[in-house]
Amino acid sequence: MVNQIVNRFKQLAIALFIIVGGFFFFSSCTTSIFDRKPMIFQSEEYVVYKLQEKKTSAMLAEMFLGDKKKSWVIEDANENAMFKKDEVIVIPLKEKNKGGLTDDGFQVVPILSYHSFADNCSSCLCAPAHVFDQQMKYLKDNGYRIITLGELYEFLKYRNSIPKRSVVISIDDGYRSVYNIAWPILKKYGFRASLFIYTDFIGVSKNSLTWDQLREMKKGGFEIGSHTMSHCDLTIQNKGEDTQAYMSRIEKELGKSKQIINKKLKQNTVFLAFPYGRYDHSILDMCKRLGYKIAVSVKRGSNPFFADPLALKRSQILKRDIKSFISRLKTFNKLSLE
Repeated sequence: MVNQIVNRFKQLAIALFIIVGGFFFFSSCTTSIFDRKPMIFQSEEYVVYKLQEKKTSAMLAEMFLGDKKKSWVIEDANENAMFKKDEVIVIPLKEKNKGGLTDDGFQVVPILSYHSFADNCSSCLCAPAHVFDQQMKYLKDNGYRIITLGELYEFLKYRNSIPKRSVVISIDDGYRSVYNIAWPILKKYGFRASLFIYTDFIGVSKNSLTWDQLREMKKGGFEIGSHTMSHCDLTIQNKGEDTQAYMSRIEKELGKSKQIINKKLKQNTVFLAFPYGRYDHSILDMCKRLGYKIAVSVKRGSNPFFADPLALKRSQILKRDIKSFISRLKTFNKLSLE
């Protein structure tokens, strides 16, 4: 629907441009921020702009929207645009469609789950470096945009829209290979990831991340969430453990890990990955009480804006063929809303 509106504006703008043989300049006495820019058309919702020289979508986003990170807004409104001289570009000025709803369905967001990485892997939970690189390249080459859990949360709360083909990359546990292998590959493609660590593992061996490495990756745009303290199954009550002792232990797993991460990384930890993806209603209630805003399972699937933020679906990337990977990238659910 948005693209249809955009195309109508483009058609109108081009027609006007041909008729008058040029483009309009606003009067020097106006105070609009768009003064003297080569405008063809402007309304409260859109600007149609003719490029005087080659520009990037980030440059246009900073110019018109005040934030170069909003480049995706311009890219989504101008599919296949090259942003070269004399090209007509439509720039939406108002945020719309926060839930990703259209007349033929609604947007959904896949969260991909990884664990460890190596040049050669024997476990399905380990991603070979060349396979991970191939997968990230596929995302980049095919127009997927990696968003953070923080950005996803704003979408789930119906506060902000997100790019059409949004994907979250998450990595569990806290293996050193995240720093040595995954991070350089992600940086190569300009991607970020959300790391879920269990605190008992950090800094205990050469195979685990250190707190300094986590601080470095956080500074580089990564999010750090909790994966509890010991990576225990939160739904299993130990033999000989009464209900009170069980609930006390689970609260420590969730609350103490949060406190440790907060102190070590100077943040408010609000993201959680359930060990083994398992939870129940009492655990969800505890997560909410402890201040978690997003919690993820390993139930396969993608998430619409009306999903429960504390029970999000997440797809583990276990197979290594590209076809299986692509099957996990569903970003739109077709459904006639007419």
